[in-house]
Amino acid sequence: MFDSNYRTTNKTAWQGRIDSETDFDTFRWHQWVENIDLNKDDLEPFTGKLGFAFIGFCCDEGVKRNKGRTGAARGPRSIRKELANLPCRFTQDVKLFDAGNIFCENITLEESQELLSRAIDKIISLNLFPIVLGGGHEVAFGHYNGILKHFSKNNTKPNIGIINFDAHFDLRPYPNGGTSGTMFRQIADICNEENLNYSYFALGIQKHRNTVNLFKTANELGAKYIVAKDIVDSDIWGLLEKLDDFIKLQDHIYVTICTDVFSSAYAPGVSATQPLGLEPERVLKFLKYILKSNKVISFDIAEVSPRFDQDNTTSNLASVLIFTVIETLCKIHNLALLD
Repeated sequence: MFDSNYRTTNKTAWQGRIDSETDFDTFRWHQWVENIDLNKDDLEPFTGKLGFAFIGFCCDEGVKRNKGRTGAARGPRSIRKELANLPCRFTQDVKLFDAGNIFCENITLEESQELLSRAIDKIISLNLFPIVLGGGHEVAFGHYNGILKHFSKNNTKPNIGIINFDAHFDLRPYPNGGTSGTMFRQIADICNEENLNYSYFALGIQKHRNTVNLFKTANELGAKYIVAKDIVDSDIWGLLEKLDDFIKLQDHIYVTICTDVFSSAYAPGVSATQPLGLEPERVLKFLKYILKSNKVISFDIAEVSPRFDQDNTTSNLASVLIFTVIETLCKIHNLALLD
């Protein structure tokens, strides 16, 4: 199914403290995660109550094309290291799987995105919730196409909403190919070609990081957005109402977080730092609200760049966001050990 640019994860990626080898209440994620190989034809769909599959996108070719600071290709390993010691605050009905990594080695960005789309399609077909570890934010194009590939089977026209936490719209034109700044314009064009609803909501947009043309493009495409200043200064309930209006119109929701949405005090290890970015606590409130809609079917985090990180601060933040996704979904399904 995949070429040499797909590889299973080395077991050494999941190591950490062990307080007990038998008492599940002491377990950490590295004791509970199980590697799976998407190349295997005999993989059976997950029949348990709730299963998650991590997959790394070890690529920042889109960042390079976008003339950004490369380094996010090493993000997946760094994030896994921080995930390893997280506590298992869920029942044993919840399973964690590591589905390996997609690389961009001796192939084009487009080919690596296609590999990711096939991996996402297979993960969802296995009844697992994909959590993609980036990688540059070009991960979003492959990720979305995988979701679309899965839900377009049987000639259906899926209604997929995208919620993007980001300082940038990523709606640039792409005459010379896609980059880490074009994905949601590419997706808009696919939706137009296939007569699908284009539903895109961006939170955390920075006015000083987006041209007037990009704001005009967002408006022309019907994209919704909330600028970072409003998230910082406005009443959160009014903002949640806007978000709720968007959520109600979607059948499925794909959530993507570019870590450059956060202030550089919390996320120094990114391609484009934001001194006036958002605080994590505020983003977590939005994220939990979106997850509680019970419409979220996939999640990714992008632009974690260990090359520029300090004390693994950004990777640690990514692990907290992923922890929140899993814990919130476990609570929705009554599979959390503690409230």
